[in-house]
Amino acid sequence: MSQEANLKTAMSLGLLPEEYEKIKKILNREPNFTEISIFSVMWSEHASYKNSIKWIKTLPRKGKHLLAEAGEENAGLVDIGNGLACAFKIESHNHPCAIEPYQGAATGVGGINRDIFTMGARPIAQLNSLRFGSLNDERNKWLLKGVVKGIGDYGNAFGVPVVAGETFFDESYSTNPLVNAMSVGIVKKGEVISATSGGVGNPVYIVGSSTGKDGIHGATFASADITENSADDIPSIQVGDPFQEKLLLEATLELNKTDVVVGMQDMGAAGIICSTSEMSDSGKCGMRIDLDKVPLRQKGMKAFEILLSESQERMLVVVKKGKEEVVEKIFDKWDLNCKIIGEVIAEDRLMFYQNKELVADVPASHLVLGGGAPVYEREYKEPAYFKEFQKFRIDQVEKPADLREVAWFLLKQANIASKQWIYDQYDSMVGTANMSTNFPSDAGVVNLKGSKNALVLTVDCNSRYVKADPETGSAIAVAEAARNVVCTGGEPVAITNCLNFGNPYNPEAFWQFVGAIKGMGAACREFETPVTGGNVSFYNQTTIDGKTVPVNPTPTIGMLGILKDKNHQMTIAFKNKGDMIYLLGESKNDISSSEYLVNYHKIKKSPAPWFDLKFEHKLHNVVHGLIQNNLIYSAHDVSEGGLFITLLESSMPRGLGFDITTDAEIREDAFLFGESQGRVVVSVTPHRENEFIDFMMSNKFPFSTLGHVTKGDMRIDDLAYGFIEDARKEYDTAIEKLIAE
Repeated sequence: MSQEANLKTAMSLGLLPEEYEKIKKILNREPNFTEISIFSVMWSEHASYKNSIKWIKTLPRKGKHLLAEAGEENAGLVDIGNGLACAFKIESHNHPCAIEPYQGAATGVGGINRDIFTMGARPIAQLNSLRFGSLNDERNKWLLKGVVKGIGDYGNAFGVPVVAGETFFDESYSTNPLVNAMSVGIVKKGEVISATSGGVGNPVYIVGSSTGKDGIHGATFASADITENSADDIPSIQVGDPFQEKLLLEATLELNKTDVVVGMQDMGAAGIICSTSEMSDSGKCGMRIDLDKVPLRQKGMKAFEILLSESQERMLVVVKKGKEEVVEKIFDKWDLNCKIIGEVIAEDRLMFYQNKELVADVPASHLVLGGGAPVYEREYKEPAYFKEFQKFRIDQVEKPADLREVAWFLLKQANIASKQWIYDQYDSMVGTANMSTNFPSDAGVVNLKGSKNALVLTVDCNSRYVKADPETGSAIAVAEAARNVVCTGGEPVAITNCLNFGNPYNPEAFWQFVGAIKGMGAACREFETPVTGGNVSFYNQTTIDGKTVPVNPTPTIGMLGILKDKNHQMTIAFKNKGDMIYLLGESKNDISSSEYLVNYHKIKKSPAPWFDLKFEHKLHNVVHGLIQNNLIYSAHDVSEGGLFITLLESSMPRGLGFDITTDAEIREDAFLFGESQGRVVVSVTPHRENEFIDFMMSNKFPFSTLGHVTKGDMRIDDLAYGFIEDARKEYDTAIEKLIAE
């Protein structure tokens, strides 16, 4: 091919002209088509983070519990005591789900679980964060059904429970849904497998499924806008097999009990080329690979197809020379492919052969993040809407005459109503470690059998807040995750993140990204929850009124906490009629960015709700102290839908109710439906009320009496708001009714 033809090919695969020139300098020659394909996937945003890494590195990455810094391993690794480590990570599978929701979601679950067990950890819990457009649209219903079924079918068959999650609906996700999957696993601290290579002459194995043409250029596909023509890219969607993955899990963990493994890595985005390059760079070595030895599902596959295929349930393993029989015996027992495809070499070179011909020769270090992959500083500027949003004032909104009507309207909104239709399709009890299915808490709780500890897990982000103010909204996302962990009785330890944004070449979209990183970093430093790793997903766009716009900026936070004594697990449920209900924190004359303002009043332009990071941290410390001293019976934070929805959700588990009085100094609609931050509702048994008040006074933290728990009716300011059982029927069936319409 001529230089001009090569350049056109490179640009068609997403490389910039200057990147093509850089490739020529690295190779000191013109690259061939296979090599151009290699660089196109490895230098895509999805694999290299070339537009985001500068800002990601500003996040806090060190902490007393961390056993590996962000990016060092396949997933974050945290010391959880008792000789155990927790491996956890969240990643996106957005673009595949926009085209083929079932397989897109299923393979997202499979991929994130492999990231965990390639480290030698057994996955014990899954979480997910899902975003869709309005359920008034048939395509969005199709996407929701496909994604939920894909997650459920794969996770249920694989045998790991879904313990927590969130689902949010907004028109900005109509073209491009967001599907973020999180997996959590446990491993003994001395048995962690690293994603590295080493030892000249050591054999390189590919294990698991055969390689097909599915997923080729998937990393490039993930680094491009979704358009009406994206359905043509269905060959980029991988196909998953959870039963094969289950076998691979068991074989991997059995292999880990031997002493033969040098390193192991999942074949996710960019397939063989990604695993060979990243493991080689980590071990400061190279590999010589014979592509003819790769087990194939289809005949006649070309070199670039084999290298870039993202066929699922595959891993690359480097083992000690002379121990081949040990490895092959284990994988033969589990009836899985286990083939030597090459060996480790000393040079920084990846040499790929097919039909005894050298088809690609590239340096590993120049392909990977942190090595020779390009790093850019993108332009960013504040969008005009930001100042427009700040102009909102509550007095522009007339208070409704009948707040009871508002209350019943809100409890049926898709973002507030029960997601039972979704989570009923997931197996939440497999493995018998989920402690929150029958005892609903603000976060998922996973039993660590044989110890008094448990893990506390949550995923959180209100993207409406982030759009209104990226810095404040992202800090709120971290704060809400920490608040949910604390309200469950746990102590926040670390986070993983999934950063879903628009096109990085759009200065206004990149401004949202930069602001989000700043806010996230500030909150993580305040709560001492370092970032262990995660995922950046750019190019998430949608079409609204004929214009292509970014999705709402969505920096999803997956947080790990530790419950040091399972006897201190706290639930959201009111326990007894007559218990007192208190509000910790202060209500504000604030309805900004609330479900009430957006969906009832149809006002979309307002700032993020009130938030103070230092105040929030004090609240967490107070809640933690109340739980440790057994002074409260329930705790539930105030979030979407405001105080009324918090009270409703605390009442429903036991069919109880509430009788409260609003604050005369706060607008009644703001008091009930505003979403100002830093608030938690707790219930207190009357015989411990004095101790509770003494504790709050000694901590000098604001609190107020709301009222008391009733037998099942809802009363506010002596007005009847109906009965909990009637509200529960509407709350539990709202999503199902919307889907059925």
